[in-house]
Amino acid sequence: MEKSISWLEKLLTLQGLEASVSGQETTGDLGDDSYWLTIDTANLSEEDISTLIGDRGSVLDSIQYLANTTLNMGASADEQQSYTIEINGYRKARQSELKKLADEAADEVLNNGKREYEVKGLSSAERRQLHGLLGEHENIETFSRGREPERHLVVKLVTEASATDESE
Repeated sequence: MEKSISWLEKLLTLQGLEASVSGQETTGDLGDDSYWLTIDTANLSEEDISTLIGDRGSVLDSIQYLANTTLNMGASADEQQSYTIEINGYRKARQSELKKLADEAADEVLNNGKREYEVKGLSSAERRQLHGLLGEHENIETFSRGREPERHLVVKLVTEASATDESE
């Protein structure tokens, strides 16, 4: 944990920002352990915070990707950790939004008779989260379709044909 906090504080310093970072180990909704690294906003301007988050979280996603790649470099698969970078409550608010999106997609497919329901405008990390959230429904299958940056999540009802295809 100390190594990850130090790494993120150094990255922020290299960006010309003086901010402290705190860390907490958490267990997610899916039973996945993660280290949450929270950037303290006390010494940051609203512009700094907005820039660190980026358009729809794109900069924060990039910092998080860098953290996960760099901090796990050289570690065996069972030693690797998952890092989530938080600032100004953005991740927690977005997780709540993603849970609502997952519930909406499940409802459309299970109760409203939609053959396929597409969820667009998600980052690859957000698509992974929705795959996990929707994986709790045994009558639903999810997959991604398209190429970046138009890649999107597709949710559909499991049919006998697709269930047979998966078992082969």
